[in-house]
Amino acid sequence: MLLKLFLAFTVVPFLELYLLIKIGQYLGAFNTVLIVIGTGFWGAYLAKIQGLRTMIRVREALDRGELPADEMLDALLIFIAGVVLITPGLITDITGLLILLPKTRLMFKRWLRKKLDQWAARNRANIIIS
Repeated sequence: MLLKLFLAFTVVPFLELYLLIKIGQYLGAFNTVLIVIGTGFWGAYLAKIQGLRTMIRVREALDRGELPADEMLDALLIFIAGVVLITPGLITDITGLLILLPKTRLMFKRWLRKKLDQWAARNRANIIIS
Protein backbone atom coordinates (compact mmCIF):
# COMPACT_ATOMS: atom_id res chain seq x y z
CA MET A 1 0.00 0.00 0.00
CA LEU A 2 2.86 2.37 0.80
CA LEU A 3 4.32 1.82 -2.66
CA LYS A 4 0.98 2.66 -4.31
CA LEU A 5 0.70 5.87 -2.29
CA PHE A 6 4.28 6.76 -3.16
CA LEU A 7 3.56 6.25 -6.85
CA ALA A 8 0.32 8.21 -6.69
CA PHE A 9 1.78 11.23 -4.92
CA THR A 10 5.29 11.43 -6.37
CA VAL A 11 5.69 9.61 -9.65
CA VAL A 12 2.36 10.62 -11.20
CA PRO A 13 2.82 14.36 -10.52
CA PHE A 14 6.39 14.14 -11.83
CA LEU A 15 5.16 12.50 -15.04
CA GLU A 16 2.37 15.07 -15.34
CA LEU A 17 4.84 17.93 -14.99
CA TYR A 18 7.27 16.37 -17.46
CA LEU A 19 4.51 15.83 -20.02
CA LEU A 20 3.18 19.36 -19.58
CA ILE A 21 6.68 20.80 -20.10
CA LYS A 22 7.25 18.70 -23.22
CA ILE A 23 3.87 19.60 -24.70
CA GLY A 24 4.46 23.22 -23.75
CA GLN A 25 7.75 23.19 -25.66
CA TYR A 26 5.99 21.83 -28.71
CA LEU A 27 2.67 23.72 -28.64
CA GLY A 28 3.53 26.66 -26.43
CA ALA A 29 2.58 27.38 -22.84
CA PHE A 30 -0.71 29.11 -23.64
CA ASN A 31 -2.00 26.28 -25.84
CA THR A 32 -0.96 23.68 -23.27
CA VAL A 33 -2.86 25.52 -20.53
CA LEU A 34 -5.89 25.77 -22.83
CA ILE A 35 -5.77 22.01 -23.44
CA VAL A 36 -5.66 21.28 -19.69
CA ILE A 37 -8.51 23.72 -18.99
CA GLY A 38 -10.53 22.39 -21.94
CA THR A 39 -10.20 18.76 -20.91
CA GLY A 40 -11.17 19.74 -17.37
CA PHE A 41 -14.34 21.53 -18.51
CA TRP A 42 -15.26 18.79 -20.97
CA GLY A 43 -14.68 16.17 -18.28
CA ALA A 44 -16.74 18.09 -15.72
CA TYR A 45 -19.60 18.31 -18.20
CA LEU A 46 -19.39 14.59 -18.97
CA ALA A 47 -19.21 13.76 -15.25
CA LYS A 48 -22.33 15.83 -14.60
CA ILE A 49 -24.29 14.19 -17.44
CA GLN A 50 -23.13 10.67 -16.56
CA GLY A 51 -23.78 11.27 -12.86
CA LEU A 52 -27.34 12.45 -13.50
CA ARG A 53 -28.04 9.46 -15.75
CA THR A 54 -26.66 7.10 -13.14
CA MET A 55 -28.74 8.66 -10.36
CA ILE A 56 -31.86 8.23 -12.52
CA ARG A 57 -30.97 4.55 -13.02
CA VAL A 58 -30.40 4.15 -9.25
CA ARG A 59 -33.81 5.68 -8.52
CA GLU A 60 -35.49 3.46 -11.14
CA ALA A 61 -33.88 0.33 -9.68
CA LEU A 62 -34.96 1.31 -6.18
CA ASP A 63 -38.49 2.01 -7.41
CA ARG A 64 -38.57 -1.54 -8.82
CA GLY A 65 -37.37 -2.87 -5.45
CA GLU A 66 -34.00 -3.96 -6.84
CA LEU A 67 -30.57 -3.40 -5.34
CA PRO A 68 -28.76 -0.94 -7.67
CA ALA A 69 -25.31 -2.54 -7.28
CA ASP A 70 -24.11 -1.90 -10.86
CA GLU A 71 -25.42 1.63 -10.77
CA MET A 72 -23.64 2.30 -7.49
CA LEU A 73 -20.36 1.07 -8.99
CA ASP A 74 -20.96 3.41 -11.91
CA ALA A 75 -21.60 6.26 -9.47
CA LEU A 76 -18.37 5.49 -7.60
CA LEU A 77 -16.37 5.41 -10.82
CA ILE A 78 -17.95 8.66 -12.05
CA PHE A 79 -17.06 10.28 -8.72
CA ILE A 80 -13.47 9.03 -9.00
CA ALA A 81 -13.32 10.34 -12.58
CA GLY A 82 -14.53 13.74 -11.38
CA VAL A 83 -11.88 13.87 -8.67
CA VAL A 84 -9.17 12.83 -11.13
CA LEU A 85 -10.33 15.45 -13.63
CA ILE A 86 -10.00 18.19 -11.01
CA THR A 87 -6.31 17.34 -10.74
CA PRO A 88 -4.40 19.38 -13.32
CA GLY A 89 -2.50 17.34 -15.87
CA LEU A 90 -3.04 15.43 -19.06
CA ILE A 91 -2.47 11.91 -17.74
CA THR A 92 -5.09 12.36 -15.03
CA ASP A 93 -7.45 14.07 -17.49
CA ILE A 94 -7.15 11.21 -19.97
CA THR A 95 -7.68 8.68 -17.16
CA GLY A 96 -10.74 10.56 -15.93
CA LEU A 97 -12.21 10.83 -19.42
CA LEU A 98 -11.65 7.11 -20.01
CA ILE A 99 -13.50 6.32 -16.79
CA LEU A 100 -16.38 8.57 -17.87
CA LEU A 101 -16.90 6.98 -21.27
CA PRO A 102 -19.43 4.14 -20.85
CA LYS A 103 -17.57 1.56 -22.93
CA THR A 104 -14.23 2.05 -21.21
CA ARG A 105 -15.90 2.50 -17.80
CA LEU A 106 -17.19 -1.05 -18.22
CA MET A 107 -13.58 -2.29 -18.17
CA PHE A 108 -12.87 -0.31 -14.98
CA LYS A 109 -16.12 -1.60 -13.47
CA ARG A 110 -15.19 -5.22 -14.19
CA TRP A 111 -11.77 -4.67 -12.61
CA LEU A 112 -13.33 -2.98 -9.56
CA ARG A 113 -15.93 -5.73 -9.18
CA LYS A 114 -13.17 -8.37 -9.31
CA LYS A 115 -11.20 -6.49 -6.62
CA LEU A 116 -14.30 -6.13 -4.44
CA ASP A 117 -15.09 -9.84 -4.80
CA GLN A 118 -11.51 -10.72 -3.79
CA TRP A 119 -11.73 -8.38 -0.81
CA ALA A 120 -15.07 -9.88 0.26
CA ALA A 121 -13.78 -13.45 -0.09
CA ARG A 122 -10.68 -12.59 1.96
CA ASN A 123 -12.79 -10.99 4.68
CA ARG A 124 -15.22 -13.93 4.75
CA ALA A 125 -12.28 -16.25 5.25
CA ASN A 126 -10.98 -14.08 8.09
CA ILE A 127 -14.40 -14.09 9.78
CA ILE A 128 -14.68 -17.88 9.50
CA ILE A 129 -11.18 -18.38 10.90
CA SER A 130 -11.77 -15.97 13.82
